[in-house]
Amino acid sequence: ILMVDEKGKNMKCLTFFLMLPETVKNRSKKSSKKGNSSSSSNSKLPPVCYEIITLKTKKKKKMAADIFPRKKPATTNTTAVQQYHQQNLNNNNTIPAPNWQGLYPTIRERNAVMFNNDLMADVHFVVGPPGGTQRLPGHKYVLAVGSSVFHAMFYGELAEDKDEIRIPDVEPAAFLAMLKYIYCDEIDLAADTVLATLYAAKKYIVPHLARACVNFLETSLSAKNACVLLSQSCLFEEPDLTQRCWEVIDAQAELALKSEGFCDIDFQTLESILRRETLNAKEIVVFEAALNWAEVECQRQELMATIENKRKVLGKALYLIRIPTMALDDFANGAAQSGILTLNETNDIFLWYTAAKKPELQFVSKPRKGLVPQRCHRFQSCAYRSNQWRYRGRCDSIQFAVDKRVFIAGFGLYGSSCGSAEYSAKIELKRQGVILGQNLSKYFSDGSSNTFPVWFEYPVQIEPDTFYTASVILDGNELSYFGQEGMTEVQCGKVTVQFQCSSDSTNGTGVQGGQIPELIFYA
Repeated sequence: ILMVDEKGKNMKCLTFFLMLPETVKNRSKKSSKKGNSSSSSNSKLPPVCYEIITLKTKKKKKMAADIFPRKKPATTNTTAVQQYHQQNLNNNNTIPAPNWQGLYPTIRERNAVMFNNDLMADVHFVVGPPGGTQRLPGHKYVLAVGSSVFHAMFYGELAEDKDEIRIPDVEPAAFLAMLKYIYCDEIDLAADTVLATLYAAKKYIVPHLARACVNFLETSLSAKNACVLLSQSCLFEEPDLTQRCWEVIDAQAELALKSEGFCDIDFQTLESILRRETLNAKEIVVFEAALNWAEVECQRQELMATIENKRKVLGKALYLIRIPTMALDDFANGAAQSGILTLNETNDIFLWYTAAKKPELQFVSKPRKGLVPQRCHRFQSCAYRSNQWRYRGRCDSIQFAVDKRVFIAGFGLYGSSCGSAEYSAKIELKRQGVILGQNLSKYFSDGSSNTFPVWFEYPVQIEPDTFYTASVILDGNELSYFGQEGMTEVQCGKVTVQFQCSSDSTNGTGVQGGQIPELIFYA
């Protein structure tokens, strides 16, 4: 066989020896005898058949992505793709149009079409508690590739050949989020389902999705949800998340204890919070939070929310509240009249406050250590002049950013340079124009160059690598000390603070000099 390429050049010449059946051989012998006389000149040469085959030059193999480069698809294809995605979200389970594979250039996109799709499904899941179930299709091979639990379920030694599997302990939305990750390699998390999704990812051992859930929770962590997340992080054995939760609860304890989420925690988490040594809260706030939890717990246990039942559900946790460390007014007007204490307990605690010989108490009588605030001082020196620093309702402002999460508790401010004086201070903390914290208070300066703390009502959580604006409007003695030789970057413990000028400042404060010499924070 003579082979040539497209340009007509010879490439190969191959000879094939054919093994013919005996009948064909015999016939060929007879025909050759009859034709000896007429073909004597060619009798020594066998008949040759030439066939010319045109071959294309061999090229390098291409992958699907090379053959079908990602382009903006035509209008008709775009509509079809959107239709299939919407179908998967709505679980319509309609059969795709013929040749739907041609719409998707990569295996990842074609695989994603199977997400929540009945097409070729070989298993179904009935997900959710009774009365709130949803039937979802699945494909064993895809699921087994994405999860070792599914692999054992479908292909392991103890695999059961079931067409329908019931999963009552996982929410349908969370299960769908996990399937979307397995099928589409996409992580789609929402604040109201992320905990349930984390549970599903842990149950079916999908570690990368679980890590994404934890990261989502850490970035959305606040005083409102810190107690609930603390409970869940212990359940899911996520120590990093647990530590972050404790940081928020310690620094913003009063906000955390007053949140609705505090009443949703389990008894073990309640005990750990009440036992916390670094809880930065007044003890009367801790006491009131425990009573609120007890009332909700009575409802969970289908009990009447009476004083007796509240004390019953609190159990020994009641004695973790450090009632003897309360201010006397807080105890007399609060805990003593709550009814939760017995008459003997109330009398003994009053004696603890007043008597020289104090009675023994079951309650912890040692005050909590709380948190020690840190101070970031941004000036290297301070000064005063006869014509500075004046206050006439104008704003002193500076912008700052940190490299670690901290909680701003207040500002340190300069006072009068002309003897003792009282100032009224309106402090404010903003991020991109949004007020995160503010307070109006007074402070007394003794005429020295020291700084005087002014506090927010609650510490304000500050995220890293974002600039915030600290502002103050002072009303008082016009002449005060002011800072100079300001620094653009200050290392305060393990926290690095950067400063820059603020356009809100109308009284002369900037990086190099002015007011707001200190940031007071917890880290």
